Amino acid sequence: MQSHTIRRPVAASIAIGLALLLAAGAVAVSARQGESNYGPKPTVVLVHGAFGDASTWTAVIHQLQKDGFPVIAPANPLRGPISDSEYTASVLDTLSGPLILVGHSYGGIVITNAAAMTHNASSVMALVYVAALIPDVGEAAQDLQATGSLIGPRTLLVRSCPVESCAAGQDAYIDPAHYREVMAGDLPEERTSVLAASQRPAALNAFSDKTEFAAWHTLPSFAIVSTEDNAVGADNERFMAQRAHAQTTEVDASHLVMISHPDTVVKIIESAASEH
Repeated sequence: MQSHTIRRPVAASIAIGLALLLAAGAVAVSARQGESNYGPKPTVVLVHGAFGDASTWTAVIHQLQKDGFPVIAPANPLRGPISDSEYTASVLDTLSGPLILVGHSYGGIVITNAAAMTHNASSVMALVYVAALIPDVGEAAQDLQATGSLIGPRTLLVRSCPVESCAAGQDAYIDPAHYREVMAGDLPEERTSVLAASQRPAALNAFSDKTEFAAWHTLPSFAIVSTEDNAVGADNERFMAQRAHAQTTEVDASHLVMISHPDTVVKIIESAASEH
């Protein structure tokens, strides 16, 4: 009987200790999955550009999720700045908590507008532009790529599309023969041939329609300038980043910098998140 009297408290102590360890583990997992010591980590919204899709963010998504950030990379319709921004804003409307918006290329136009259109505008903490267009009100993509960009008649293939799904009645693709030169000179040719074959087209009016909002006037902005960018053009990116008073990082990379240098892109995104 005496031995039972002694063992029961020991067993209870062990059980309590195990429960406490499990609880601590659960808290640690919760922190890794989206909480920091200062509250919830912001949700990172990644918006892709023209001639690509959300898979261009794959390496970035993996690292952000590993670091405990909630991430969403919605499909960008590529039908025009305002309709695309309205669609993205509707996605933002469904999210809760702080938000970091990240746009690549034409996706920069989309986040610039969507950040002001969403009902969650007060939740947007920062804008991150990745080799991106950063327009002001009344500007179009074609206004910001007048020089320093290889995108033009010799590199674009234009095909008709249904008017109801494409306001201009035409879609533009990068000619596969020029895709690596324009978009991804620092990626292996084998990889760029797949990207060229699977690219998503942009409606022609995506390049000509004007921006209605410019959220960077009131939000902190961060920019990655790709020094070997032949799509937007490095000088154009520098000008737009400086005008937006963005904290700017230059990377020796092609237009698809998030594929060739995902660690750098993640570092900038997490830096933007840590400041808010």
